[in-house]
Amino acid sequence: MSESSASPTVVRIDHVTKEFGSYLAVEDADFGIAGGEFFSMLGPSGCGKTTTLRMIAGFEQPTRGRILLDDQDVSQVPPYKRDVNTVFQQYALFPHMTVFDNVAYGLRSNRVGKEEVRTRVREMLDVVRLPEFAERKPAQLSGGQQQRIALARALVNRPKALLLDEPLGALDLKLRQGMQLELKRIQQELGITFVFVTHDQEEALTMSDRIAVMTQGRVDQIGTPTEIYHQPASVFVAGFIGTANLLPVTVTAADADTIAVESQLVGRLVVPSGGQQFAVGTDVTLMVRPERLRVGPSSADGVEATLTSVVFQGPVLRCQARTDIGTDLVAHVGMGEMSTGVEPGDRVRLAWDQNAGYLVPEAIAADQAGVTRIEDDESVAVA
Repeated sequence: MSESSASPTVVRIDHVTKEFGSYLAVEDADFGIAGGEFFSMLGPSGCGKTTTLRMIAGFEQPTRGRILLDDQDVSQVPPYKRDVNTVFQQYALFPHMTVFDNVAYGLRSNRVGKEEVRTRVREMLDVVRLPEFAERKPAQLSGGQQQRIALARALVNRPKALLLDEPLGALDLKLRQGMQLELKRIQQELGITFVFVTHDQEEALTMSDRIAVMTQGRVDQIGTPTEIYHQPASVFVAGFIGTANLLPVTVTAADADTIAVESQLVGRLVVPSGGQQFAVGTDVTLMVRPERLRVGPSSADGVEATLTSVVFQGPVLRCQARTDIGTDLVAHVGMGEMSTGVEPGDRVRLAWDQNAGYLVPEAIAADQAGVTRIEDDESVAVA
C-alpha cells in the first residue's frame, strides 16, 4: 500500500485494531494521511470506515495500536483536546443563532478576540461563498447551504484535519454532485487535510487524492482513484469500484511486459503485466471494465454471446450478453458505436483490446465469473 509523499504525515493509523466485545470492527489498520491530502475511506456498511474515523476524532479508543496526530500519540486524548474537527451527516447547526454566530461559536469558546472573530468568520463565509447569508438563521437556508455553513464552522478554528462522516448523504443527487466539487474546491483552497468517509464510489473517485477501500474491518487497498479503478488489488475492490467483468484464468507464460493466460471462455489471451509477476500455473482473475468492451456482429472477432438486454443510460447503452457457457458480460457502448438494428436475442461478438485486461492477483471460481458489482455488503453476480 502506497502512502502519499507530497507532505509530512498529519494522521497516522498505527496497526490499529478495534473490538466491540467479540465483534472485530477494525483489524490491524496501518496507514498514514499526508498534510493537505483529501483522503477517503470507502466501503460497504459495516466495513469499519466510520469506526476508524471515530478513533481519529477521539470518540472511540483503539483496542490495540495507536492514533497519532503530527507524530504525537493521541489514542487516549479526549476529542476536545485533539486538533481535529468533525462534520456529520446531521449538521447540528444551532437553530436560534444566525449563520455568523454559528460559525463564530468555536472561536468564541476559545476566547478569541472580537475583531479576529469577525475577520475569520467573514473570511470563512467567503470561502464557502455565503457571505450574504451571515444574518440568516439555519432554517432559512437550503440543505446545501447548511452543509457549507457546517463546514465553515468546523474549519474556522483551522484544525490539522477535518473529518467528514458521510456529510452528503442527506442531499439529493444533483445537490450532492455539486457539493462534491465544492468540497474539493474548499479543501484545495485551504490546504487542510480532509478525511472523508463514504460508501459512494462516485464521491470517492471525484474528490479524493487517495482512497482506502475497506471490507470486513480490513483495508484491502490504498491508492489513487486511477490505481483503485484500473489496478484493483482484490476481486472485492474490482467489483466494488464500479462494474467489472471478471473471468477466472490460469497463467501459462510470462515475460517482463506481458502475461499469457488461458480461459475456458476466451481461450488464450495475452495481458500487459503492469509490473506484476505470477508463476506459471497460478490461478488469477482477468478484469475487463464494461467501457473497454465492444459489441459487434457475430461474424466479428471476440467472444460469441446472445444479447439479453440493451438499456439506455444517457451517454452510453448498457448491453448485457450471455455467452455459450452461461457467463454474463456487460459492455457500456457509446451511442454511435453499436451496430444499428441490434436488439435482445441477437447473436453478437464481445471483444476488447489486449491492453484493456488487467490481472487481479486473486482467484475466483468458475461460477463467480461474469459481471459483478458489489452492493453494500453483498457480491451480486448478474444471472
